Amino acid sequence: MHADTPGSTAVEELSNVWIPMPDGTRLAARIWLPPGARTEPVPAILEYIPYRKSDHTAPRDSEMHPYFAAHGYAAVRVDLRGSGDSEGLLQDEYLEQELQDGCAVLRWLAEQPWCTGKVGMIGISWGGFNGLQIAAKQPPELGAVVTVASTDDRYSDDVHHMGGCMLADNLAWAANMFAHTSLPPDPATVGEGWRAQWLQRLRHSGFWLDTWLRHQRRDDFWRHGSVCEDYSAIKAPIYAVSGWADGYSDAVFRLLSRLDAPCKGLVGPWSHTYPHIGKPGPAIGFLQECVRWFDHWLKGADTGIMDEPRVHLWMKDSVEPAPSYTSVPGRWIAEPAWPASDIPRHTYALTPRGLAETADAAEDAGPTRVRSPLHVGLYAGKWCAYANGPDLPHDQRLEDGGALVFDGAALGERTEICGAPEVTLDIASDSPVAMVAVRLSDVRPGGEVTRITYGLLNLTHRERHDAPEPLEPGRRYRVTVRLHEIAYALPPAHHLRLAVSSSYWPVAWPSPEPATLTVWPGTSSLDVPVRPVKAGDAQGLRPFGEPEMAPGDPQRAHAPPEQTWWIVHDLATDRVRQTIHQREGPTELLNTGMTFTEVNDETYAFTGTDPTSVRAETWYRRDLARPGWAITTLTHCVLTSDSEAFELHADVDAYEGEERIYTHSFHNRIPRDLV
Repeated sequence: MHADTPGSTAVEELSNVWIPMPDGTRLAARIWLPPGARTEPVPAILEYIPYRKSDHTAPRDSEMHPYFAAHGYAAVRVDLRGSGDSEGLLQDEYLEQELQDGCAVLRWLAEQPWCTGKVGMIGISWGGFNGLQIAAKQPPELGAVVTVASTDDRYSDDVHHMGGCMLADNLAWAANMFAHTSLPPDPATVGEGWRAQWLQRLRHSGFWLDTWLRHQRRDDFWRHGSVCEDYSAIKAPIYAVSGWADGYSDAVFRLLSRLDAPCKGLVGPWSHTYPHIGKPGPAIGFLQECVRWFDHWLKGADTGIMDEPRVHLWMKDSVEPAPSYTSVPGRWIAEPAWPASDIPRHTYALTPRGLAETADAAEDAGPTRVRSPLHVGLYAGKWCAYANGPDLPHDQRLEDGGALVFDGAALGERTEICGAPEVTLDIASDSPVAMVAVRLSDVRPGGEVTRITYGLLNLTHRERHDAPEPLEPGRRYRVTVRLHEIAYALPPAHHLRLAVSSSYWPVAWPSPEPATLTVWPGTSSLDVPVRPVKAGDAQGLRPFGEPEMAPGDPQRAHAPPEQTWWIVHDLATDRVRQTIHQREGPTELLNTGMTFTEVNDETYAFTGTDPTSVRAETWYRRDLARPGWAITTLTHCVLTSDSEAFELHADVDAYEGEERIYTHSFHNRIPRDLV
């Protein structure tokens, strides 16, 4: 997978360069320059993220950015203000200061003697977010963006909420960033002031979940940084990329359909990773694709990339259910535009006997009810898979017993779903606050059930996310649940299954009290986009190359990674506990002597049928060391709730060697807002 790119050995690396901000704060950058750039300027490519260039992302950075440098770009990796080696404080995601700093970095890059003045941005997750958000600021230096695994909508399609339901990953992500912001800058980079900067971070960076929980509906807090508020603000060309196992694939399709700027889309089988290291595979030559994109927009080269189809999608073949895959079978398909004009939608009626081809079969259907046990969702995997463990959905037979299930007839021919299915429900609740989870699955002839896609809806958000309204118990409502976009092929003899449940823990936080949902199948339906197999699918598509990247910094793993995922049901107490353990490292970077270790533990628990017994808890440990220097941070977070409020508790302890030099606790009660 590693390629000795022509010229890569001549790339000049600047391990740390200080970029001054208008207020005097300095941001730390690692820069790779191609041969001759100091006499013949080149465009620059910027990755701007908070994940610590000197340790956490150093191995990945050293595989990607020297590759760009070897292809004629000044490749630049910058730590956000208050992260890694940069000065200042990082106090939340995507604050206006972060975006203004990003614009200042672009100006600084354009002014360097080795830069032509044209700059592109690339990033995954946070870096993909700020690529879009900075593009909406219209800095004149920004010529093109590659945004991977990001979103245009921070409320409706991010780690915090989905369909108005609060995701459990809201806590896990807050805990992850709590651990990141507790770490110091590298003394080898910043000098003697490292300890003072560390203490400043520990005292002032804070635990962001406290803020996030105070914004449970779509308000100005979430509108900030959501480029969906004004797509026309983005003028720079956007290449939007994601994977079907990622949490952010839907954004690719919205950007394709709503941006006025030039836009291409790519969705593969991958989880939350760059496609050149994509898992599940197959990985592709993504860095070559990025070079073609940037060559077109920053160098004016005729690469042909804009003459190719607007969106490429991996059409997944049917697979047996499993919580992880090495690779996913399928093939590449492409569409010249999105929405595609020639993908018809097939409507199924819901009936007591299952999914029917015509509505006539559902005319006499009476209501049916479901009050799902809290264990529905234990085998759903993570909201976003990270390719580092068994975090994909397992056999859905383990879930279907607690749901209303509607089966279709066995398929007589290969059926390829491509797009976002929608479910319209005629529904009532006996509680003023309730949620509904809808899963579409592939049932194999042997009975195994693979989840294809799913969607959630907080029923108090049935009309809008900024002004939820309680349900009137017993009243019938007509709601539509949009499921995630997907490309998935079912072979003959398989059949579709639609499952409807009133909870989906621990993907989403449960409603304040158990709710019984009543569904009238006769006036409910499933709408599925079915793409006809096209002759052009088998020919004419330019194949992606094999993955290429630079050799990367030398490193030594002192222990293999660990990953366990346990589900334990204590029948004596009826207590159920899901425990996730991950350990990476110790990993030693041989060129700097830095060794880093990450240990993450998460638990999600409940007792019986009581939603107020739900408890989410995380323990994160971070260790950094080099000869004569070692630090450790321990962060612990707990989120519980009763019917009225969330209870939030968090602790941080920081050690220099064996001495604890800082400790702090947070504890707040935050009212529930129809969640």
